[in-house]
Amino acid sequence: MHGRVMTAELLDHLAPDDPRAMRSRRDLVMINALMGQSAIMASMLADFPAPKLVADLGGGDGRFMLGVAKRLAKRWPGVTVMIADRQPIVSPHTIVGFAQLGWRCETLTGDVFATLPRIQPDIIAANLFLHHLDDAALARLLALAAERARGFVACEPRRSAFALLGARLVGVLGANQVTRHDAVASVRAGFRGSDLSALWPSSKSWSLQERGILPFSHGFSAHAV
Repeated sequence: MHGRVMTAELLDHLAPDDPRAMRSRRDLVMINALMGQSAIMASMLADFPAPKLVADLGGGDGRFMLGVAKRLAKRWPGVTVMIADRQPIVSPHTIVGFAQLGWRCETLTGDVFATLPRIQPDIIAANLFLHHLDDAALARLLALAAERARGFVACEPRRSAFALLGARLVGVLGANQVTRHDAVASVRAGFRGSDLSALWPSSKSWSLQERGILPFSHGFSAHAV
């Protein structure tokens, strides 16, 4: 596939309580599971020393990061997770789920460029979020992340013909029209090769890793050295 193609995703423009949005968020839980996103994210995060604060950019309702926490809680006790999103949709049930693991869940609502400068996390995580941004906005965000944290991990859609085929088949799984549209848009705006490394601020004080991860994901991590 050629370069990134940006198309507005429908879910981004629906009210949180719109039935189509609620159904699409349920679809995303299923898609995350099929892509193995929580296992991939947990594996990449496990390379870092135990943090005190992890910020999850575009974390939505928090259920994805709760799945990651279940994999890391024994290795990382007492972590605070900051779910940063434009919409305040983390449920009390999800917050209790973190508490049962010995973790604390907080929320931060607003545009990422307004909210991220207000916190100083040890690690910043992003799952299926960076592809929403064009390269100029991404470069700006990654520069801000490098200023605010000592670790950054992203698990994004891989831009490939195989991933595009998978995206076109989500309707077979019962996904609604919003998810069917957004899945294809996500892959077209996804990443491959060293797309994200090329946008990370140039510095010898960071160790970068970037690779495709089967079946449909693209991983990127930055470690301060």
